[in-house]
Amino acid sequence: MRIDRVKLVTELAKRDLTQKRLAEMSGVSRATINYIRSGKSCTEEIGNKIAKALNVPIETLLEK
Repeated sequence: MRIDRVKLVTELAKRDLTQKRLAEMSGVSRATINYIRSGKSCTEEIGNKIAKALNVPIETLLEK
């Protein structure tokens, strides 16, 4: 699964969150958040944790 990095950055900015804070909220390491933000893919489990922490459906974050 690949999260669209622009969409991720946009959601972080909307909520005034840092990668570190998102990592804490989602239970995912900051390094993993950084990898995803740089365009790397992630597992469905990690994608769902990030979406839940941001309170958005996972489909909102996925690349098309």
